Amino acid sequence: MVTLRPMVEADIPAAVALWQVVEGMCLRGADSPPALARYLRRNPGCSFVAVTATGELAGACLAGHDGRRGYLHHLAVSPALRKQGTGRRLVEHCLAALKNEGMDKVNFWVTAGNADGMAFWNRVGGRERTDLVVVSIALTDDPNA
Repeated sequence: MVTLRPMVEADIPAAVALWQVVEGMCLRGADSPPALARYLRRNPGCSFVAVTATGELAGACLAGHDGRRGYLHHLAVSPALRKQGTGRRLVEHCLAALKNEGMDKVNFWVTAGNADGMAFWNRVGGRERTDLVVVSIALTDDPNA
């Protein structure tokens, strides 16, 4: 059994450690602890973690908005605790927080070829958009920006 609560800055090291070992996850330079702390401060109460009875972080979902659209990033649940509804609960909490912030739509990205990830998102109501292509412009020389 896990308990869900809003993510706080102290959760960042454990969340990053989880995200680093989950298949299909793609961390970038923008996922540094200072950048994640900035994101949490800018979007308080939108991101959530799942914590075991012993205090171990078992899941995390980073969420926020830009004032017009909501965004989910880096949903992950510890492999040993999957298929118990934790991922769905994390998403539901994030979506409720974003709706409370006035967001009518939430976008997220799934790494190409991540069939398990797409299957999960389809189960929770996500729908793939084939009418868009992601385009990025790096504002740094860092190839991992």
